[in-house]
Amino acid sequence: MMQIITPVDVKEIEKLQVRDHLLISGEIFTGRDAALPRLVSSLKNGEKFLNLQGSVMMHTAVSDAGIAPTSSNKVAIEKSIQQLAAQGVLIHLGKGALSRETIQALGKSKAIYAVTPPAAALLNSKVKSKKIVAFPEEGMEAIHQLEVVRIPAIVAIAQGKSIY
Repeated sequence: MMQIITPVDVKEIEKLQVRDHLLISGEIFTGRDAALPRLVSSLKNGEKFLNLQGSVMMHTAVSDAGIAPTSSNKVAIEKSIQQLAAQGVLIHLGKGALSRETIQALGKSKAIYAVTPPAAALLNSKVKSKKIVAFPEEGMEAIHQLEVVRIPAIVAIAQGKSIY
């Protein structure tokens, strides 16, 4: 298991290969269908209210019941991956296969995609704190900032290669 502490340095990402096992700790962001397109739109409009350099974005909603990855290949989410990688998000956490176009875009941005076990109870036990940082009107789909300890993940896309 490779220990990853956020924010992540691109040199750490360049060492990772498909099938590497990760334990991610530190601050991560969350978002899904409702909030991620809004975040991308805000960034395109020059609004930079979040520091995304070296960050991790988990494709999930946040509720009192816990967190669990949603399908990253939903159109609204997958379209955001490429643009957020270009803005400095180095690790994208979710589940499911991504398109060849997204795989290539991640490689170009030196970012990776990792899958997490879809076990809300396990992942919820790794969250130490949470706060809404953007789009509170989206409720549990708002962009949250979480403080996490040892979120398990497996690298599914790295260096232009995919596990799928």
